Amino acid sequence: MLFQQELEQRSSGRMAKLEQLRLLPRGEVLKSTLLGYHHLGADLIWLRAIQVLGDKVVREQDYQWLYHALDVVTTLDPQYLYVYDVGGTVLAELAGRYDLSNQILEKGLTPNPQSWRLPFLLGFNHFFHLSQPRQAADYMARAAGARGMLHESLPPPYIPRLASRLYAQGKSPDVAIEFLEAMLLQATDPLIRDQLHRRIRRVGLERDLQIIERAVQQYEKARQRKPMALNDLVSSGMLKTIPEEPYGGSYVFDPKTGEVSSSTHNERMRAYRASDSMVRKGDVE
Repeated sequence: MLFQQELEQRSSGRMAKLEQLRLLPRGEVLKSTLLGYHHLGADLIWLRAIQVLGDKVVREQDYQWLYHALDVVTTLDPQYLYVYDVGGTVLAELAGRYDLSNQILEKGLTPNPQSWRLPFLLGFNHFFHLSQPRQAADYMARAAGARGMLHESLPPPYIPRLASRLYAQGKSPDVAIEFLEAMLLQATDPLIRDQLHRRIRRVGLERDLQIIERAVQQYEKARQRKPMALNDLVSSGMLKTIPEEPYGGSYVFDPKTGEVSSSTHNERMRAYRASDSMVRKGDVE
């Protein structure tokens, strides 16, 4: 009985927080009523949004109200960089709402022209979620040229290199891993870090498969026949060694078809194959 009452109290408290976010007036309207205390108002609304995000269960529809709260906060304080940063990341990585993530990040570019974090996150969204490596490169180039806002360091030295590689090799798994590792250096939330680690491992699997496939093609071109086994690629010097399958399985070769596959994943990650566009939620981990 007491446990049920506690659950009901928690549920009603959570719903009250969400209702407060949902009923927030537009930022322009609210700003005029705060009599110059708009920065304090932004802090209080952001605190309430953080409390909602701290709940163990956040439903998909709740993120629409989160976006509304982020929009209000950043209207009250357009240079609240932390809100753009965290809000944009949560909307993309935990909610899968890349549209809302991009909207809030784009909103922050004009009042924060020297921020490198905002274009960096936009570049990440366009590369991984929207299949647009060229646009990702443009955002990364903007991040590379930024000087950093207040409370923000200069762009890390890997940013210009990553921008160049995106322009030159936008669909390469190696570029994808470099991008993911750069994002991992900036991420602090455990859930987001776990998501990034999972992606790095998944992209690493696809990278290995492509390496083996290229070696098979080189072998066939040189010998005018397919190899009988993957070890033939090593003995012929086409590969130094067979890569270690990142999920603890093994790489499998069919000498009849020349197909290379993984024993742990039946489906290929289409995102980093030259003839395919990126896919998102349908990808197998």
